[in-house]
Amino acid sequence: MNFDNYVCDGQMSFDDIFGETVKVNKPIRLIELFAGVGSQAMALRNIGADFEHYKVVEFDKYAVASYNAIHGTNFETSDIRQVGGVDLGIKDTDHYTYIMTYSFPCQDLSVAGKMRGMEQGSGTRSSLLFEVGRLLDEVEELPQILLMENVPQVISKKNENAFKQWTDSLEWKGYKNHIQILNAKDYGVAQSRKRCFMVSILGDKGYQFPKPIPLDKCMKDYLEDEVDEKYYITSEKAKKLIDKLVIGGKLLTDRQTDRQTDRQSTCHSKSLELSTQRIAYRQEQTGEYRQDMQKEAVCVNGLGFIEKGTGQHQSNMVYGTDGLMPSEYAVQYKEPMKVVECKKLNA
Repeated sequence: MNFDNYVCDGQMSFDDIFGETVKVNKPIRLIELFAGVGSQAMALRNIGADFEHYKVVEFDKYAVASYNAIHGTNFETSDIRQVGGVDLGIKDTDHYTYIMTYSFPCQDLSVAGKMRGMEQGSGTRSSLLFEVGRLLDEVEELPQILLMENVPQVISKKNENAFKQWTDSLEWKGYKNHIQILNAKDYGVAQSRKRCFMVSILGDKGYQFPKPIPLDKCMKDYLEDEVDEKYYITSEKAKKLIDKLVIGGKLLTDRQTDRQTDRQSTCHSKSLELSTQRIAYRQEQTGEYRQDMQKEAVCVNGLGFIEKGTGQHQSNMVYGTDGLMPSEYAVQYKEPMKVVECKKLNA
């Protein structure tokens, strides 16, 4: 297997991801720690890489069930604290390229949580990072490539000592670390989602992160044309909101005849008040908002928020579909995002 001449129209190539100085020309064995539903495996699949789902370490039984359903595998749940280096089965590195990913828990790093940190021995969920170090200490042969992904706060001032401890330990093992914060919107996805990535390569090899690509999508491109009535807002106060948005020029006036134009997800709202925030690219002209298609998918378009007595928060915001999807907080799995399709005028 050799990716030197690999071409995949409309997708990033393998070399785009791993850089010109890193050549993968041996069969790939993928090891996913904190695997979730296998996003890293999906990425390899999407660029056409031929790889083996070699090992998965994931504690959540529902995540593992989803992983198996998505990837056609048969993995079982496992607790990283109970896994030993020998269980990873890393051998014959002369014949295989081992890529090990570790998107360790972010709950104690994220601004949406209590930010308890990730110091080794602290007992926080985010400190499970150092279980990865233990496994690397226990294996007889090291994986050639490591990939870390987490929230940007992983390299914040609060966590800099613990993160430096981690990167120093990798360098001591012979890895060269390459770190950068990337945003999904810069790589073809209509979501503003910043994440810190670190690619660690065994040996003194260079690496360049992929360059941003133009974004030609916004949130509405992902929405379904046919939506069940149960997902529409039907309260009287929601109706007043819709009328207010129509009067303000933010919604199409023919929404009653075209249900697609006022699509929203389920919400049990009491009221919605327009926020005073204005997105940089939205300029008010004669009561209507002029949209520049090239700038349309650069920002998240927050139209207002559902008043719950707790003030404005991402979980109760309502977004226009002419912008990007925001980066979701963990709480949002309990309450779906609320969206409406905005009025669009010719530039």
